[in-house]
Amino acid sequence: MASEVSRAPSPGPGESTVTTAVPARLDRLPWSRWHWMIVIGLGTVWILDGLEVTIVGNVAGRIAEDGSGLDITAAQITGVAAALYVAGACSGALFFGWLTDRYGRKRLFMVTLVVYLAATAMTALSFESWWFFLFRFLTGFGIGGEYAAINSAIDELIPSHYRGRVDLIINGSYWLGAIGGSLLSVVMLDTDIFPKDLGWRLSFALGVVLGLVILLVRRHVPESPRWQFIHGHGDEAEELVGAVEKEIEKEKGAPLPPPDREITIHQRKSIGFGLIAKTVFHTYPRRAVLGLSLFIGQAFLYNAITFGFGTILITFFDVPTGSTGYYFAVIAAGNFMGPLLLGKLFDTVGRRIMISSTYLLSGILLFGTAWLFDRGSLSATTLTACWCVVLFFASAGASSAYLTVSEIFPMETRAMAIAFFYALGTAAGGISGPLIFAELTESGVVGDTVLAFQIGAGLMCAAGLVAAFLAVNAERRSLEDIAEPLSTAQPSSSADTR
Repeated sequence: MASEVSRAPSPGPGESTVTTAVPARLDRLPWSRWHWMIVIGLGTVWILDGLEVTIVGNVAGRIAEDGSGLDITAAQITGVAAALYVAGACSGALFFGWLTDRYGRKRLFMVTLVVYLAATAMTALSFESWWFFLFRFLTGFGIGGEYAAINSAIDELIPSHYRGRVDLIINGSYWLGAIGGSLLSVVMLDTDIFPKDLGWRLSFALGVVLGLVILLVRRHVPESPRWQFIHGHGDEAEELVGAVEKEIEKEKGAPLPPPDREITIHQRKSIGFGLIAKTVFHTYPRRAVLGLSLFIGQAFLYNAITFGFGTILITFFDVPTGSTGYYFAVIAAGNFMGPLLLGKLFDTVGRRIMISSTYLLSGILLFGTAWLFDRGSLSATTLTACWCVVLFFASAGASSAYLTVSEIFPMETRAMAIAFFYALGTAAGGISGPLIFAELTESGVVGDTVLAFQIGAGLMCAAGLVAAFLAVNAERRSLEDIAEPLSTAQPSSSADTR
């Protein structure tokens, strides 16, 4: 199916039409130390997010105990506070996503990290439940902005040949933080080492220290040249790419091949929100359905498992509060191994096959886990093993949701598209999910927990079926080929909306 391309208006006063080979020059670069700097500077924040969320889940029981210094219940932490964190992430994604498309990737991925770090530090100082709730929301506000700013920057800086695997592995690195958070919580919850009212606070403080290190590294990550040449900074884009090319030629000891194409665009300072909305929903309606389905599916599956993880182990298998971190470290490892081992296949086998298969496999396997749990056939160890296998595939699928919405819409809408689908999908699964699943998993009734698993599994399978029909074959293709920029001066007659 094809439809007419929405087009940005002609340039206004002070704006011009330029021809550039910047996208092709970026895409034909071999992997280099410069790309590793991008990955480390931008991707490591996902480790922080994983550390943050996991610590909260694992220390919930301890914070709810008498003597923790905070009058709050475990249900409020895993339900209300978790929902507020996700609500903040959705709000932050939309707010900072709009700013990212308007003012650039670099400015915003510095600002969002500062917001995230400040709110995390304030969480460690919580003295009342309202304070804890407020700064959980603001922490989420910062991390939501990170998702929009970081994913758009990564996809615009990484060569098309590697874009799929790099994006998946970076998003999957969340689970390295989760492993760290799980093991850290074991130490911090040990009352022989730290008092009840101190250990959980230090957990948050250590996350702040790690974030400050990342902030220092991130200063060296450049602005996206793709954003620069569209928004009237063509000279800076040419200078940046030229410097990178010289650095890589020196590193490799060989000249780079010439770029194979150019693009002519109308430079614009900004693109109106109305045009962005029209582009996403009118020009690319099938892609909009795809993005929404992928985000809702993965959000519900993860909330079905992770937000009630510790409670399920404690309630049904009498696992001590201080030991749940060991179990979570195991499933976190499975989550990271999924994108790490399967990521390359998204660039070789292809997006459609890999996205649909990882979604469907994880959903089917979770249905199987629910059946075994209902029969009473699982122990804490075997349930964790089942979750580990489910999430091996689910993590690759969930990471591909971010990859998908960041590459299938035009350059000018990229950060806002990521923000919109993240916000809508995560709001559906991430706000209602914790509230629904907290009730189901804390009831102590086997059937309620089985229902939680089945909801997550069903929506994951449904998203996999949508992907089988609507996923875009974006592997190894330039972003400008997948979705032509709105500012293109010589547009093709139609847009590929498949």
